[in-house]
Amino acid sequence: MIKITVDNQGIQVKEGANLLKACLEHEIYIPNLCYMDMLEHPPASCRLCFVEIEGRAQPVPSCQVEVVENMVVKTDTPAVRQLQQTALELLLSVHHVDCGHCPANKKCELQKIARFLKVGLKPKRLKTFLKDQETMGDHPFLNHHPNRCVLCGKCIQVCRKTHGVPFMDFADRGFATIISFYGPQRPDAVLCEQCLACVEICPVGAITLK
Repeated sequence: MIKITVDNQGIQVKEGANLLKACLEHEIYIPNLCYMDMLEHPPASCRLCFVEIEGRAQPVPSCQVEVVENMVVKTDTPAVRQLQQTALELLLSVHHVDCGHCPANKKCELQKIARFLKVGLKPKRLKTFLKDQETMGDHPFLNHHPNRCVLCGKCIQVCRKTHGVPFMDFADRGFATIISFYGPQRPDAVLCEQCLACVEICPVGAITLK
């Protein structure tokens, strides 16, 4: 075990441990959407888990940092908060905020992060840009709601771990990116109705059972 300092608090962690995971395990909350312990190389796609580390010129995503002896970390600096708030506002600008009709209401990670960062769910600084199709129902058992999706990729990763290969993936690019199910006519697609791992892991209720 080694000692690191996070927000002036000394904590004992395993050398080489993931910094984000270490902080969360010690009840030091860092906003995050895409981190999964099962991934050897976290994607840092949500751009929320920034921290400042002594000796580094710029804030870095904590999910991509391995701890070392005597590391000094700050999670609550103006630069960190500005990056996190901007990243959240960008996510919300392509998110249909309709919490009352969403199955993730009151257990939604976006709501939790917005409260933590003191950002309104309907920020006025950016225009809202929503996809034309509110619900995609081409899968025999599941619905995908593109305007709820934060493209964290957790559904893809848990599907790959559960079945060996994912039955879904990212499709298109930029603002048009969606989660696309493929092979719905394959005999093993019936596993989706029995599995529902993607429904359970989605942080924002973007995948639902028909």
